[in-house]
Amino acid sequence: MRHNYSGRKLKRTASHRRALLANLATSLFEHKRLVTTVAKAKELRPFAENLITRAKHAYAAEKNGTVTGTDVHNRRMVGRFIRNKAVLQELFDTIAPLVLERSGGYTRITKIGLRRGDSSAGAVIELVDWSNPQDGRVTSRTRRKPQTTKPRVESAPAVGDVKLHKTDKPTAIVNEALAADEEALVDESAIVQPSDTEDNADDAGEEKDKA
Repeated sequence: MRHNYSGRKLKRTASHRRALLANLATSLFEHKRLVTTVAKAKELRPFAENLITRAKHAYAAEKNGTVTGTDVHNRRMVGRFIRNKAVLQELFDTIAPLVLERSGGYTRITKIGLRRGDSSAGAVIELVDWSNPQDGRVTSRTRRKPQTTKPRVESAPAVGDVKLHKTDKPTAIVNEALAADEEALVDESAIVQPSDTEDNADDAGEEKDKA
């Protein structure tokens, strides 16, 4: 029977599983974020955090002076799995100083649903100090300079040589319409209205014709 075997086999042999976790950890330290399955992410989390803890202890020892020069032992222990020298340098020089105040929990796993193709449960594993500030900390990835927005200036149409603002446009249009109407109006005083004497004379002429 299978007793005292912790962890997931991931359908691989021991050597294949160890190589898989080493490659995943290398990609995680390089890109700070990795998309994989939930099972692999849960297996990668303690493996990667173990390496980060060794790098953090090495950095603290070198900083405090308890080790002369560099901590060769921890660097060699981590170098057994992280074969990329650039990523190894990134882990000891950049990641370790940033997580120095953390006592653990350097990574975060977020489930993203089923993966297309084989419907495997997908997840995102990322370094906490390079992700969005969900834990209340301002991280190096989200630290940005405040952007100053310039006020938007709208160009107003011009009537003649005078530029009208947005609020003056209706008044100018009304004034132009009134001016055009005044030119088209006919002066009512020029129209001759018939007087009362002329009306009486016309009535008298009509009576004579009837007689």
